[in-house]
Amino acid sequence: MSGQDFIRASTIVSHHVMVPEIRLHLATEITPIWQATEAWLHETGTEPPFWAFAWPGSVAMARRVLDDRSLVAGKRVLDFAAGGGLAAIACAMAGAASVEGAEIDPLACDAMALNAALNSVEIGILGDVVGQRCRWDLILCGDVCYEAPMTAHILPWLKTMAASAEVWIADPGRAYLPREGMTAMARVSVPTTMELEDRAERVVTLWRLEALL
Repeated sequence: MSGQDFIRASTIVSHHVMVPEIRLHLATEITPIWQATEAWLHETGTEPPFWAFAWPGSVAMARRVLDDRSLVAGKRVLDFAAGGGLAAIACAMAGAASVEGAEIDPLACDAMALNAALNSVEIGILGDVVGQRCRWDLILCGDVCYEAPMTAHILPWLKTMAASAEVWIADPGRAYLPREGMTAMARVSVPTTMELEDRAERVVTLWRLEALL
């Protein structure tokens, strides 16, 4: 079974209540897909299925972009750690000049490709971009500071990117987000599920990252 076949078999086409404009391959319940992906993981070395859910940070980012398309219109956009590509799809719909989504999980890349096709938009799909030079005007990061090693790995690179591009981090209160060098742009309440979070909604803060001096 290919990655895209696995995604089609393990999800349904649906949308997050806050972003009805965008259709995604989503899991309806966390346990079945987690078990299915554990079997897939054993066979192929695949990461857990984070791509199968509309996480609060990406939801907030997508909603802001669709509500104010001038934020991305005509810009070269990177959706970093894009998951299923929700924010990337929103940017493509909002008139970005180009949109790329970066993911280190091959199955997430497959999900991003399927979701882009569902919404009739074009997204360039990339692998690991940490360490590359900046070629974007805007870099979106939805909910990326959920683990200390991940944060320590990506944040120095993102700060160097902020010297040449706008860098937004949409964070729903994760423990490892540093507050220094960040400017709050907006806050929004995002409905979530108790299967993913410890509450029925998360307040997401959209931060602008300042450049590394």
